[in-house]
Amino acid sequence: MRRVFYLFSHSKKLISPTNPASKLRCIALRSFCDHSLLCSQNPPGPLVQYKNLVEQGKLKHDPYQEGVASELENLLARLKKYEKDMEEYHIKLSDWEKSRESERRKLLVEEVEQQQQHKDEDWWKRLNNKLADRWSSRKKPENMEPGVGKWVSYVKREKKLDSLVGRRPTAPPAPKGLYIYGNVGTGKTMLMDMFYGATEGIVKHRRRYHFHEAMLRINEHMHKIWKAQMEEKSLQSSIASWITNLPFDTKAKEWLAAEERYKQEMQMKNILPAVADEFFLNQEEDRKGASVLCFDEIQTVDVFAIVALSGILSRLLSSGTIIVATSNRAPKDLNEAGMQREIFQKLVSKLEQHCENVLVGSEVDYRQFIAQRSVNQVHYFWPNEPEAVNTFEKKWHDVTGRFGGRIISKTISVMFGRTLEVPESCEGVARFTFEYLCGRPLGAADYIAVAENYHTVFIADIPVMSMRIRDKARRFITLIDELYNHHCCLCCLASSSIDELFQGTEDGTLFDLESFQFETETEGAKLRRNVLAEGNVGSGGSPVGITSILSGQEEMFAFHRAVSRLVEMQTPLYLDGVRNVHPYFQRQHRKSQKFSGSLLSQASI
Repeated sequence: MRRVFYLFSHSKKLISPTNPASKLRCIALRSFCDHSLLCSQNPPGPLVQYKNLVEQGKLKHDPYQEGVASELENLLARLKKYEKDMEEYHIKLSDWEKSRESERRKLLVEEVEQQQQHKDEDWWKRLNNKLADRWSSRKKPENMEPGVGKWVSYVKREKKLDSLVGRRPTAPPAPKGLYIYGNVGTGKTMLMDMFYGATEGIVKHRRRYHFHEAMLRINEHMHKIWKAQMEEKSLQSSIASWITNLPFDTKAKEWLAAEERYKQEMQMKNILPAVADEFFLNQEEDRKGASVLCFDEIQTVDVFAIVALSGILSRLLSSGTIIVATSNRAPKDLNEAGMQREIFQKLVSKLEQHCENVLVGSEVDYRQFIAQRSVNQVHYFWPNEPEAVNTFEKKWHDVTGRFGGRIISKTISVMFGRTLEVPESCEGVARFTFEYLCGRPLGAADYIAVAENYHTVFIADIPVMSMRIRDKARRFITLIDELYNHHCCLCCLASSSIDELFQGTEDGTLFDLESFQFETETEGAKLRRNVLAEGNVGSGGSPVGITSILSGQEEMFAFHRAVSRLVEMQTPLYLDGVRNVHPYFQRQHRKSQKFSGSLLSQASI
């Protein structure tokens, strides 16, 4: 539930706690559309929403945008039947899994009982068995790999289960998703978000991620799964409760436990599918129904992104998840640097197999167009001289005064167990200097934490970006991305206008490895290095340096996107939408709903 283009309004008010929204709106767009439609039981489809906005004069008609909206509308119609088909499929799958597990345990118990019967045989038969075992062991090839016996037993058992229970039910064919690509500011994310909002009440399992957040979450979940696997290996003596309660001796129970562990190892061969199952699908409690993933701004900035995206998206698409994605590039053009060609080609093939590629071919940056039609920009102050400084300070005192005026320092949690100090904050409002946020080795995880905790962010002393401070420029772009993705109100004190803020791209690529860092603990960092070194996930391997390649063209996309977003973030309708969309106010709304529900229940008593 993210961004779009904010259109023509004459409101100049900054968000205020004195006039709370009467209802948390079901928003796929931000705040420029008819919320009464979005809050209805059946939200309108993307094509209906788009046409309504054009008729109201809030959007300028664009044939490319209308074409994509029409494609998304068709996909939405197919989703209704697919959701029903997937519900029925998951019921069958659940019954099959329960039946198969029950039969598998019966087979294991039968195997143990057969072994136990040997104890009651006379000594002559036991002697013959021992001699036979010795003879077979002599004939055993010297190069026999450890675990082959378990593998053979496992395969035989699986084949027997197929004959007893039948093979896994076949999932219904999934409708093709959409891969929407085009230039900065042409409406890709707006259209995707219209679709995402319209899926509410139609599809049970739905997620929306921006690239930075998705990569961080993937890395975090990889680390957790890897750590869990290490802990499981250290508990080799642990035995499942269902085995403990069986009427067998310790040796038999240990054999059963070993077979169970082997089955789990076979299922956990690759971490990436496990991340997809636990993180994106997250359907353990109620798997019934279809899954939709909306993925904003797919990029392949380094080897890790290629390997992770390939493994996880392949798993999701193979399991029937429908993906609607946006990017500045067509799938085949994502990897111009040629990293991990074979793995990348598999990713492209999967995307082309399961998604229709749709170009938003407009050359117009509609954010700039909208800004020209809006009232004056009142939250971006420049140049960094006494008059602008005084106005910036007055704005800070006005806003914090509305929220109580008590300025404190605070520590907020960041992913991977880290924290970040916030020097000045007041009830969801925070203030930083550019150097504090972008002059230190911070990354997307830190900026996500800031964006999730603070609905209004003040940043002072923003310089003109140049090759001399290219690392800071990259961090600033990532910061803008996250503030925009979370729909924060941003107040800036800068040395130049927005259009002149990014300089130096003519002299070379502004690039820094830290701009796409994925912070984690030591073990997680080692895990990431293995992905980069080998193109897969393992627990061994020697550490290697992170290799990341970003072309000058990608840099230009990033700069244009940052400028486009900074412009949009000053428009009145963007600012009006902060209260409805930002996580801070959504949390407040949930708390008030919970409190109201508690009062109602007490009153009824």
